[in-house]
Amino acid sequence: MAERMHADEVETGVELVRRLLEAQFPEWASLRIEPVSFRGTDNALFRLGDDKVVRLPTKPRTELTLEKERRWLPRLAPLLPLAVPEPLAEGAPGEGYPFTWSVYRWLPGKTVIEAPVADLHQAAVDLAGFILALQEVESTVGPGPGEHNFGRGERLANRDEPVRAAIDALGAHDRAAAWEEALAVPEWGRRPVWIHGDLDARNVLVENGRLSAVIDFGSVGIGDPACDVMVAWKLFDADSREVFRRELAVDDATWARARGWALSQALVALAYYTLETNPVLVREAQHWLEELDADA
Repeated sequence: MAERMHADEVETGVELVRRLLEAQFPEWASLRIEPVSFRGTDNALFRLGDDKVVRLPTKPRTELTLEKERRWLPRLAPLLPLAVPEPLAEGAPGEGYPFTWSVYRWLPGKTVIEAPVADLHQAAVDLAGFILALQEVESTVGPGPGEHNFGRGERLANRDEPVRAAIDALGAHDRAAAWEEALAVPEWGRRPVWIHGDLDARNVLVENGRLSAVIDFGSVGIGDPACDVMVAWKLFDADSREVFRRELAVDDATWARARGWALSQALVALAYYTLETNPVLVREAQHWLEELDADA
């Protein structure tokens, strides 16, 4: 059994979910409850029957992300070419559990980690189409970067302190030059656009070898699209990465900032998590660095 990811993590489990349902949604309390193996870093997921999933925040700030999802996902979903989670119900604190929580429609498919795509070039086209559709949504009323989305879409320079701390903790001083190069690039100077904020292999689903859905919109908001473009080094190889860039028509500065985002996420993740606490994310972060190195 893996160690806890965070020292202040709230315990969850099947029995807690059952008690919460019995108290608040008795019509669902008799359904089968099973833990989802690929849980997030801030939520525990439990399959509920055949067509639902329960998400329980394990940290206080994650309440903000689920509240935001319940507000914005119904508005965004009809405008996007891939399926996204459908909120069904909001649960209240209770049974010794301190946070609000959510029930969603279960989306079929498996994560890219579990079921690799059949054609990376097609996946690059499909994911670029999703990002472009998201960017085209009216953004004047969207939430800007902040605690609610862990600063996704903010200025890259805002990540300087944790990245340099991670470099020191890892003894990865050979990465400092690449980080400084990314910081030297001009920041996003156009209107902020809608971003998912956390596109990687854990949050993209595949059915029959093709991308079918994007999940976990806890980092959704408006800002610099570079934090979505960094998926180029998370899901794709060199050839499909070029397809992805061409489909998105990414300018040089945004591409460079996206490299900086990918580098910063990898370093911070590797400095915080271990193979004991979060083996999936550690292996993913190592893969991101390998892809960045291959492009250097």
